[in-house]
Amino acid sequence: MPKGIYKLPEVKNEPVKSYAPGSPEREALKHTLKELNKGGLDLPMIIDGKEVRTHQLMDIRPPHDHRHLLGHFHLGDKTHVQMAIDAALKAKPAWEAMHWESRAAIFLKAAELIAGPYRAEFNAVTMIGQSKNAFQSEIDAVCELVDFYRYNVRNMYEIYAMQPNSSPGIWNRMVWRPLEGFIFALTPFNFTSIAGNLGGAPALMGNTVVWKPSRTAAYSAHLIMKVLMEAGLPDGVINLVYAGGKETADVVFNHRDFAGLHFTGSTGVFNGMWKTIAGNISRYKSYPRIVGETGGKDYIFADETANAKQVATAITRGAFEYQGQKCSAASRAYIPENLWDDVMRYVRADLARIKTGVVEDFSNFVNAVIDEESFDKLAKVIDEAKGSPDAEIVCGGTCDKTRGYFIDPTVIRAFRPDYITMREELFGPVLTVYVYNPEQIDETLDILDTTTDYALTGAIFSVDRARIEKMTTRLMHTAGNFYINDKPTGAVVDQQPFGGGRGSGTNDKAGSVFNLLRWVSPQCIKETFVPATDYMYPNFLEE
Repeated sequence: MPKGIYKLPEVKNEPVKSYAPGSPEREALKHTLKELNKGGLDLPMIIDGKEVRTHQLMDIRPPHDHRHLLGHFHLGDKTHVQMAIDAALKAKPAWEAMHWESRAAIFLKAAELIAGPYRAEFNAVTMIGQSKNAFQSEIDAVCELVDFYRYNVRNMYEIYAMQPNSSPGIWNRMVWRPLEGFIFALTPFNFTSIAGNLGGAPALMGNTVVWKPSRTAAYSAHLIMKVLMEAGLPDGVINLVYAGGKETADVVFNHRDFAGLHFTGSTGVFNGMWKTIAGNISRYKSYPRIVGETGGKDYIFADETANAKQVATAITRGAFEYQGQKCSAASRAYIPENLWDDVMRYVRADLARIKTGVVEDFSNFVNAVIDEESFDKLAKVIDEAKGSPDAEIVCGGTCDKTRGYFIDPTVIRAFRPDYITMREELFGPVLTVYVYNPEQIDETLDILDTTTDYALTGAIFSVDRARIEKMTTRLMHTAGNFYINDKPTGAVVDQQPFGGGRGSGTNDKAGSVFNLLRWVSPQCIKETFVPATDYMYPNFLEE
């Protein structure tokens, strides 16, 4: 093919559509929701570009209407995981040899398909399958996924341009090789964009992938594969398997060609996989790359100078958007005594206006939590708080799973800073607040720092610049994404690269060069144009 040093198309963040009443995007989305809710789904696995059906069918039901059967996906087993590995390894030589601009074109085309003809379908599928409202789906399933695919191409371009210096008569070059073997992508339910990126990022860099999505996101995962294939992704580059976690891990982590893990999910699961990989290290051809974004116990901390209305808005949005099922969602807050009454007055006013219900009603701010297991866990926590002398429910606390897994936004006031819901990740619309004495701000910052092992997101509120600087320095290691006078959610690709430290993951910042660097192994090539013909160096010569 023709050779050249190619200039990329301009890359910008995808604009977020409003879905306001009367807008064309709202009309299109409502129509798509109506059509897709008719059901009849029969979702196969996609291995080596082929549909694989096992006829071991698993139900697909909307979390907000679990009586409604949308259809089924085909559950796989160990044999299908092995098939996916074999397909990935077979596809690898041709894929890693493909010109980078061809790989880039596939993902750039996928981004255009998602932003254009598939926009309503991506939103509708995520809304129905994962119970997201229209706005939350738009910023996730469309805009962030489009941003990942576009900015990953730009970041790949910048990595390939990272080249060493050369001296006279010598040309030094850096070759950014894909890893040897296959990558395992294990993806969560809560962000369609994350699911599309965890396999897409390694693939863009020339790797081939075995992808196991969350069962509760099987619908959107299948649509991602459909679009990638339409964009020209070759057979076997990404292989979609719907298999059990243990069965998949047994095959993947015992395979000699396992080269890397790209994961988003719970800290416990990540720790278990890391331990398994470490135990199998002698099996592997090379040291696997382990990249994970895990749990969080994300916080809002206000000092005595903060604006109560701004803090309340950050709580309402940061804790209760998408039912608190964001890795970044605020789940604990530290409010000074002088602001407590005003903050809660504003929060109560917000929650009195918020509606909870199905996604088809665009006025519903809160929808259902993902499944019955999550509902039962959260309901138990709320019931325990109702009966505890160390806590009280100050807002919400209502749970109902008659039709869907609905939990009203709930605020718990903890009278002890180490109350269980101040420490443990809940992943639901439950915020716990500790009210502190403003004269004990330093002690309270220490408590915030040491209460959990997580360090994903955090937000501080103050109007005092010296205090902002002090708190920012003091809380440096408590959050990989830190917000000043803003809620701790809503990271945008290329603006706030996302990831946390401590028990929240490896902090490799999805959507940035830091993440893509994990999926390549650099090789330095030195070429000498006129080789030496005398082994002697001048210092060995006699006077």
